[in-house]
Amino acid sequence: MSSLQQFNGRSFSLAGRVILITGASGGLGRALALECARAGATVALCGRNGAKLDRVYDEIVAAGGPQPAIAKFDLATATAVDYDALASTIEREFGRLDGLVHAAAMLGDRTPLEQYDVPTWCKVLHVNLTVPFILTQVLLPSLRKSADAAMIFVSSGVVTHPRPFWGAYAVSKSGLEATRELWSQELEGERNVRVYGVDPGKMRTPMRAAAYPGEDPKTVPAPADVCGAFLYLLSEAGRDAADGHYEAQ
Repeated sequence: MSSLQQFNGRSFSLAGRVILITGASGGLGRALALECARAGATVALCGRNGAKLDRVYDEIVAAGGPQPAIAKFDLATATAVDYDALASTIEREFGRLDGLVHAAAMLGDRTPLEQYDVPTWCKVLHVNLTVPFILTQVLLPSLRKSADAAMIFVSSGVVTHPRPFWGAYAVSKSGLEATRELWSQELEGERNVRVYGVDPGKMRTPMRAAAYPGEDPKTVPAPADVCGAFLYLLSEAGRDAADGHYEAQ
């Protein structure tokens, strides 16, 4: 696994690119949406909270970025009809997709496995693992229509360094990395579709605060501080990076 830390703080052009980001209403997803738009991308904001997505939309427009799109989508409850509708909307509005970032995730419980709530376990695995698989599957035709598409599965340190009491979150992220590797191998012959996993590292997000309630948030980087690594992979410059699992810090 290689580090992309040297790309943080750098600017990469995403002009003319269409990028869909899940979890765009907060945390890393929001930061990525703002930075991608600042770099010239048309961003499809995907998330379940319409009011928060509207605020991100307004921020992008106020900053002079390309007009984004809002794709209100509840990852926990979406049906086949919802997935098909999202794919149809992307195809109809843009005709292609140049980037797909699976940033949305649920933490779930921080408890021993023997005490883990089974419904919560199922929900975390669904949102963190099954949903990215389905979204990739239904959006792949649009990604294939791009001359240079990049998919990024947001990973975690628990994939390479498993720790007790991380339960369904750790299992889902490990499964997501396996899924990412399978997509990479199965799309190996398609030069125009790149597949990455990126561990953003410590970030000042609500999920981090829930996982480490005693931590001083001022000691943790803001999500925007790690966005350069993602923008690099989503840009034309990212063609130099082989498919694989990377660290943003």
